[in-house]
Amino acid sequence: MYQSIPYKQTTLSYRKSGKGKVLVLLHGFGEDGHVWDQQMAVLEQWMMVLIPDLPGTGQSERWEESGIEITDYAKAILAILDAEGISKCTLLGHSMGGYITLAFAELFPERLDSFGLIHSTAYADSEEKKANRLKSVELMDQYGAGAFLRNTIPSLFGANFKKEYPQVVLNQIEQAAHFDTKACQQYTLAMRNRPNRAYVLESNPLPILFVIGTEDQAAPLVDLLGQIKLPRYASIHILENVGHMGMLEASDTMTKYIMDFVENL
Repeated sequence: MYQSIPYKQTTLSYRKSGKGKVLVLLHGFGEDGHVWDQQMAVLEQWMMVLIPDLPGTGQSERWEESGIEITDYAKAILAILDAEGISKCTLLGHSMGGYITLAFAELFPERLDSFGLIHSTAYADSEEKKANRLKSVELMDQYGAGAFLRNTIPSLFGANFKKEYPQVVLNQIEQAAHFDTKACQQYTLAMRNRPNRAYVLESNPLPILFVIGTEDQAAPLVDLLGQIKLPRYASIHILENVGHMGMLEASDTMTKYIMDFVENL
């Protein structure tokens, strides 16, 4: 069941279930908190699981202001933790959610027991990718976020999974069909403008989880190989024949990796 809090003249919504150690799961661009449903169904039996919808997605309202940065989303997560009286948590972010996780770890390290990047990177966008982000904003202006995501979502999945489970891919497309265009543009520009936060991995003494897919085009294995060496304590898992959506492509394995990470803190 969704709960909500007031924030920036809007509401932030999230789901919370279970008891014990607190795990917060952040979704990425072009998805909402339901992308973690299969993990939540298991993990809520062993710990408290909190899954927000980021502002402008799902049940959370979009901010009207311009110039939104990744740090603004990190501060929204802090507001939820404060409202729930949660002093510390494990924070794991998928893709864009990983960018937010790194910003949170930089700003509020005292609120974390550990954190992790799920198909995500600490590096900033390349100049080519920054240019592509601007093109994406223009395409969304022209066609809307739903049409844009219909074309991009299939590329997030591994080749074999798309063939064997086309309905899962279709479900993601259908879920995104009515996503708020302005919110998706806000996300895109925030991702484009984020800095390189590899130093957060290197300077942070907390345990850090990495989950990487060998077929991930959005967060390629070759980019992550240099990053996994930076933390003092790292738990590293590579999913063979998996793309960018390990929560769906290898749901049971992803759940196990997360549970082992949290339980072994």
